[in-house]
Amino acid sequence: MKREARELFHCLQRALLTAVIGICLSACTVGPDFRRPEAPSVSGYTSTVLPRETATASVSGGAAQYFAAGREISAQWWQLFNNPAMDQMIRQAFADSPTPAAAQATLRRAREDLRARSGTEYFPQADASLSASRQKVSGTATGQPSTPALTYGLFNASVSVSYTLDIFGGGRREMEALQSQVDYQRYQLEAAYLTLSANIVTTAVQEASLRSQVKATEEIIVLSEKLLELAKRHNQLGGISRSEVLTQQAQAAQFRANLPPLKKELARTRNQLAVYVGTFPGEAHLPEFSLDQLNLPQELPISLPSSLVRQRPDIRAAEALLHAASAQVGVATANLYPQITLTGSLGSQAATLSNLMSNGTSVWSLGAGLLQPVFRGGELAAKRRAAIADYDEAAARYRETVLGAFQNVADVLEALDADAAGLAAQVEAERAARGTLELARRQFELGAGNYLLLLDAQRQDQQARINLAQARAARFADTAALFQSLGGGWWNREESVRGQAAVKKEN
Repeated sequence: MKREARELFHCLQRALLTAVIGICLSACTVGPDFRRPEAPSVSGYTSTVLPRETATASVSGGAAQYFAAGREISAQWWQLFNNPAMDQMIRQAFADSPTPAAAQATLRRAREDLRARSGTEYFPQADASLSASRQKVSGTATGQPSTPALTYGLFNASVSVSYTLDIFGGGRREMEALQSQVDYQRYQLEAAYLTLSANIVTTAVQEASLRSQVKATEEIIVLSEKLLELAKRHNQLGGISRSEVLTQQAQAAQFRANLPPLKKELARTRNQLAVYVGTFPGEAHLPEFSLDQLNLPQELPISLPSSLVRQRPDIRAAEALLHAASAQVGVATANLYPQITLTGSLGSQAATLSNLMSNGTSVWSLGAGLLQPVFRGGELAAKRRAAIADYDEAAARYRETVLGAFQNVADVLEALDADAAGLAAQVEAERAARGTLELARRQFELGAGNYLLLLDAQRQDQQARINLAQARAARFADTAALFQSLGGGWWNREESVRGQAAVKKEN
């Protein structure tokens, strides 16, 4: 047994030398080395120069907003709206929503796939086996029919080792592709967090807007009912005709008809918020949001265009897919070259279990195999061309993602400037409509007003109130959209956590 083990040891030494030579040769890794795409060389997001600050309006949420180029974005950007209830909802959503939970599970799977492939790429494969069998062989099988049948047992115990030399780097390229998949899933997780937080903010703003619209509609309904009663009294006194009373009645009914759709949309919005935070609509205990409770961030940090490609999770995810496609070209190229596999086994074989470890029962084997594709009907070359085509597609998708990201930022920046101007104009329109309605109502009560002017003033007042609520909400929603389009500051999360830990340690 010792002699056989020494023989195997010498053979393993020779195999190890061969492996070392192979590893040295494996410094040559075929396929393209990935290079991160350069940031677009653009100086700004919009074709025209944006003003340093937006317009102002004399209403809550109408303050001017300042564009701060190159300023960093907080990882908890939603806290700038200064609404503790919203902040608590987002934290609950991060903990309970199935959306980030699914993204986290997908990331864990990608990491485990990488670890599994690492085990086969960097280390030899070793397996231990133990087997027992009982056999009966007749003399006919050996060409001697007169020989009595032979019955015997056979026990085997062995350890086998195999290792494939990654001479041309195909395995390393596979590892590179799997690492890129891990990066892709990590950025997908960041995108899930960013999208979820932005959805909660915009949905809360939508709820606040709908509440303002419901309140404005209810107030105009009360006013229209009072005017209807007044019209009936004027009709009884002969001041107006019956048709004018019916017209006012129809007006009041139309205002009442406008209320249920608003309440339905408000209920749907509340249900959507419940789902975002990971609770059932029937069991959710959500706070109520109003526009007056929200603070409009006055300083808006704007990332430099050269930094956007490093900050948007969707761009980083597209880059990871491009990296994976580049690595797959290397895998397909390595498959064109020879593959060398080393194998070895050491064990014992005996007729009885008690003699399994006795002298003279040891068996061993050592081998090496080389696989060189000779003729595959053009399969491997075609697969390499397909991998190159996949890379070209990934490069186009990456550029498409970058262009879309810059468009998002440009759209939001221009929308914010327009929102501010629109809100200022809407404040004036609502104020004028309210004054017109008040004047028409007083004139009608005194019997000196034109009834058609009163009806028109009611419609304009209701529409102006609703438009004002929508204009106020648009500034909040587009501000949240700006933070989302710039990446949401996720890259500052680790720094903020380290900073908090340092403060606690000092205290």
